[in-house]
Amino acid sequence: MIAKAEGKFIRISPSKFRQVCDLIRRKDVLAAESLLLNLNKRPKEPLIKILRSAMANAKVKGFNAEQLYVSKIICDSGPMWKRFKAAAFGRASSIKKRTSHILIELDVKTGA
Repeated sequence: MIAKAEGKFIRISPSKFRQVCDLIRRKDVLAAESLLLNLNKRPKEPLIKILRSAMANAKVKGFNAEQLYVSKIICDSGPMWKRFKAAAFGRASSIKKRTSHILIELDVKTGA
């Protein structure tokens, strides 16, 4: 691990994040960023922000963006906001507004 960045308590469900995280796992940093910029999914904005933060952390350590790839990207579930909605016959049905924690780790490419 060369550099890492985290995003916590992001108000998008982890299942939606994992769809996008699978697309950029083990890709070059510049390829992952360009893929996210052209993607039409809601989790792309926070992921671009976290990826750029990890790239900036690597730059501070003296690494170039062309040398790096996304070695690890994890999406965990955060706390849920619990709300209630009126249902039939005077009951209440629960609504879980899910949050996510994202971790991105960058590493140096080895080999060719």
